[in-house]
Amino acid sequence: MADSNITKRVLAMALKTAMESQPFSKITVGDICGMCGMNRKSFYYHFKDKYELVNWIYYTEFIEVIRRKHYESEWELAEDLCRYLYENRDFYRKTLKIEGQTSFTEHFEEVMSFFLMGTLKDEFDKEEEKEFFVGFYRDAFVCAIKKWLTGKDSMSADAFLELLKKCLVRTSEVILGKAEEILQPRGK
Repeated sequence: MADSNITKRVLAMALKTAMESQPFSKITVGDICGMCGMNRKSFYYHFKDKYELVNWIYYTEFIEVIRRKHYESEWELAEDLCRYLYENRDFYRKTLKIEGQTSFTEHFEEVMSFFLMGTLKDEFDKEEEKEFFVGFYRDAFVCAIKKWLTGKDSMSADAFLELLKKCLVRTSEVILGKAEEILQPRGK
């Protein structure tokens, strides 16, 4: 492993450790550096701020891992995502509560948009339709994940996934049923 990645991983572990006992907003770059015996210059050589460090953790622990896997369906990827977030829920419960520019939530939304754009690329003729649907599903998925993980007693990843799948299937069944009803000629 390159020295750069070793340093980044040490900083990441220090941040995770600090977040076990204090809110993210109270943790400073100085605190992170002090925990691992580094100076602030080392931190800023690798990251512009602590928000970028959080995004790097997600990228290296999840995105890099899934890039090496072959998925038969998008649902398998969603399962891996939810299981990863649940296994690391103490960390992500706190990071998902951070709001504002460069927050993890904003980064997560960008990743979800990219994923959904690729998934839905051939489903819509008009670009504005695709953008609308991507935005809709991104917001719904991110909101559901945030509510699930930041809730007091979050259910297991498998229970969440089962409900999510049931919700999507039932919604599509209802919509298809109503569409057939609406498209029937009147008076029959």
